[in-house]
Amino acid sequence: MLQQRTIKTLTRSVGVGLHSGQRVELTLRPAQPDTGIVFRRIDLPEPVDIPVSAEAVVDTRMASTIGAHGAKVHTVEHLMSACAGLGLDNLYVDITAEEVPILDGSSASFVFLLQSAGVQLQNAPKRFMRIKHAVQVRDGEGQQLKWARLDPYHGFKLRFEIDFAHPAVDSTGQSAEFDLGQGNYARDIARARTFGFTKDVEMLRANGLALGGGLDNAIVMDDYKVLNSDGLRYDEEFARHKILDAMGDLYLVGHPLLAAYSAFRSGHALNNQLLRALLAQPDAWELVSFDSEREAPQGFSRPVAAW
Repeated sequence: MLQQRTIKTLTRSVGVGLHSGQRVELTLRPAQPDTGIVFRRIDLPEPVDIPVSAEAVVDTRMASTIGAHGAKVHTVEHLMSACAGLGLDNLYVDITAEEVPILDGSSASFVFLLQSAGVQLQNAPKRFMRIKHAVQVRDGEGQQLKWARLDPYHGFKLRFEIDFAHPAVDSTGQSAEFDLGQGNYARDIARARTFGFTKDVEMLRANGLALGGGLDNAIVMDDYKVLNSDGLRYDEEFARHKILDAMGDLYLVGHPLLAAYSAFRSGHALNNQLLRALLAQPDAWELVSFDSEREAPQGFSRPVAAW
């Protein structure tokens, strides 16, 4: 039986929210089988649990925000991506503010925290959402076109194409691919940082966004170049970060997907629309588990990869 996973012991971190700029304490705790991933706002007079689901997403402006019972948690995608990349099914995420800390702007710190806590196999079958036929969503036309798509695949792979007219992006590549069965999430995807442009900062901050952003937790570009003194971590770090985001957004469905995801200029909003379109077509998917690791797709049955 391919088993569910949680962590062996709790682990903690402190940081600031990318958009809110607020200090936040994060505690990751083991959870029982079939719990799923549950965010808990423990700073409120009565703690509020927010289990992840596609329907729990209440805002996709510059990040994925989930909510329940009047409480929200912003910017969940980087932590969710780490959980997807490491194959974690069950986890409590205790948080003392309304936004997950940005840490270094990637998922690398979350991977380190989770691997440091250790991975615990659980006596329950891991359930996958297997795509049976293609589902696609589109937005805009012509030069404004964006789309995202899921196709059947015995595994999980992603291909993302971006379209930024910027010298730094042009020189490093506008597309990236990752197959969980052939690659190593911690090595190939987790270190890719979020990115932004100096020309957008004033507008974002006027709208209460990017208040905690800076060169230590994002790739920042002017009109011509990357401003970070240490440069890029990958040749196509921009496109790889979009894959990182997509993995986190898609994992909000509550199960690992068996699918091939492809996208052009997609973002948090379109990724969530894709999940909702999938759920609206019951004949497009099914929940499956595997009695034997030999039957399972490559990348899900092997031990969690180290750095």
